Amino acid sequence: MQPSASGVPNSLNVADPAQRPYVVWTRYALFFGLALTGLGTDLATKHWIFDRLGMPGVAHERIPILGDVLSLETSLNEGALFGLGQGGVPIFVALTIFAAGGILYWLFYAGGAHDRWLTLALASVWGGMLGNLWDRLGLHHLKWHNGERFGERVYAVRDWIHFQVDGVFDFPVFNIADSLLVCGVTLLMWQTLRADRPASEAAVSQG
Repeated sequence: MQPSASGVPNSLNVADPAQRPYVVWTRYALFFGLALTGLGTDLATKHWIFDRLGMPGVAHERIPILGDVLSLETSLNEGALFGLGQGGVPIFVALTIFAAGGILYWLFYAGGAHDRWLTLALASVWGGMLGNLWDRLGLHHLKWHNGERFGERVYAVRDWIHFQVDGVFDFPVFNIADSLLVCGVTLLMWQTLRADRPASEAAVSQG
């Protein structure tokens, strides 16, 4: 059976329990091992840098790593990836929960986990999504230290990696979860192209 780009053989009907693909335990271990490692790394680094530097705007707010090009500094993002869509926290929370459930369905119910690269890509995405979801739910227990929301819990993502070149570009401050998301989506696009290539080559040869 020829697998599709989703990692599920084309002839299978996942709605039929008898045809539902069996997923070996090693795929579960691969997925959750990578996702939880990424999640733990993201949360640990956020906690470390905010404990070291404090909330944005306080003294000693920047640690230079590579001159003025790469530095560590705290920032709070109430938007999506790289600061897009500011103020839409409830929407992003709902979308993240829906997407996280969809990934589990795709891999372990529909059988997408049969593809190792798809499993790796979605594990990276899943870990990144949960890392930022943790922050959007306010589970870091940070509170605003100034302004009209003084003393209120922060429902925003903690960012801390800043990459810029003066006069050329200033990349939005990001975190490990953002990096996991970008790496996962990039790998997912590559996997999709890789899966489609044999079918395209077969169509050409048959023509």
